[in-house]
Amino acid sequence: MLNSSLTQLGAALRARTVSSVELTKSYLDRIAMHNPAFNAYVTVDEKTSLAQALAADALLASGRAQPLTGIPIAQKDIFCAKGWRTTCGSRMLSDFIAPYDAHVIEQFNKAGAVNLGKTNMDEFAMGSSNETSYFGPVRNPWNQNAVPGGSSGGAASAVAARLCAAATGTDTGGSIRQPAALCGITGIKPTYGTVSRYGMIAFASSLDQAGPMAKSAEDCALMLNVMTGFDERDSTSLQREPEDYTRDLNKPLAGLRIGLPKEFFAEGLSQDVANRVQDAIAEYKKLGATIVDISLPNSKLAVPVYYVLAPAEASSNLSRFDGVRYGYRAPEYTDLADMYEKSRAQGFGEEVKRRIMIGTYVLSHGYYDAYYLQAQKIRRLIAQDFTDAFKQCDVIMGPTSPSTAFNLGEKGDDPVQMYLSDIYTIAVNLAGLPGMSIPCGFGNPGTGGPAMPVGLQIIGNYFDEARMLNIAHQYQLATDWHTRCPQAL
Repeated sequence: MLNSSLTQLGAALRARTVSSVELTKSYLDRIAMHNPAFNAYVTVDEKTSLAQALAADALLASGRAQPLTGIPIAQKDIFCAKGWRTTCGSRMLSDFIAPYDAHVIEQFNKAGAVNLGKTNMDEFAMGSSNETSYFGPVRNPWNQNAVPGGSSGGAASAVAARLCAAATGTDTGGSIRQPAALCGITGIKPTYGTVSRYGMIAFASSLDQAGPMAKSAEDCALMLNVMTGFDERDSTSLQREPEDYTRDLNKPLAGLRIGLPKEFFAEGLSQDVANRVQDAIAEYKKLGATIVDISLPNSKLAVPVYYVLAPAEASSNLSRFDGVRYGYRAPEYTDLADMYEKSRAQGFGEEVKRRIMIGTYVLSHGYYDAYYLQAQKIRRLIAQDFTDAFKQCDVIMGPTSPSTAFNLGEKGDDPVQMYLSDIYTIAVNLAGLPGMSIPCGFGNPGTGGPAMPVGLQIIGNYFDEARMLNIAHQYQLATDWHTRCPQAL
């Protein structure tokens, strides 16, 4: 049942051909077997997971099951889950046991889903390769010498390796879409504000957004039905009528206008990725879509704007980790100031400290106007580019990542090259738009290793998730890239 969709698993559970306990145990056994190789999970609590599965079986037996009741879901270790260790991939929180549930966790609990464990991630979601985690790097199931992408690399690796039925992720500058592309799975970042950030440990509050990662668009739609909804505890949560994101999955695509930004197909895009994306566009033409050439002239500024704004917000958000109330505290210090300095120096990793320093700098007196305010103005121009583009097309498509998965350690000494891994995804977060990545073939990494997955990015207008999922689903009905899994598994 490892390759079954969430719909198929739900049907099997309701038909009682398999129990939630049996299904959960099968995934726990796979985690025990394969996680040492991939390092996708940082915390597994078999007793708690099986207790949730037993409760789900009771719901199923009573006929009160919902679509995801009894299905084992992995949770990114950025979501607080009551009684679970919640580390955010950092030494700073390596022993933190969450006293409450994040909104996303509450939603899955209400749906009767089983929490299979907490997945590894770049420290405080800062990274594009899942190499900054205090608990060590995650490995890509397609090639264990390659990165899975980040920061939701543990979730992506777990889904690709069939160590869970589906997983949650978060996306600040591409952290759902980029690892989804590099691991050959489907992932969607919803419109900013549609999923509550309550209980989601903050990196950059105006950019962070939670979303699902799964094998297919249909699976993501079912998960999005659970994850979205107004939450008064989050001031950025949008109060909207509930949606059924599966409602349009089977609509034909005749008349669909696909915008192709010239900036997404310029220098820096590897040829193997470009070829697979063009193949996907050709498939959409067969499905009835028409192509519109568009431009996003300010998208070239997205990376520098992001690396002013995101570190500025991180500098503010991470100031709470001071060694006083909770989290890591240095074992030896002379006074309060020394405790602050040593706790933060020892508790944070190099990438997190780098971004805190950048963020503090751009917010400091004399530089706030020159950097931070200018970046906010350009952010508005980037959003306006998308507004203008959607007057010409229904969705925008292009590559998710400029290359297939690179090798572990390959970009560790060059932060700028690492940051450019998100060059096609960052603008979507700056504008607050929904975006997703779906598998569209395989590329040659040029390293003599196996062919690696390529992701097609689909960008929609605000609150257009249902249409995006329809567009992705129709492509997945016509192709089988989303069904492929690493042969060694």
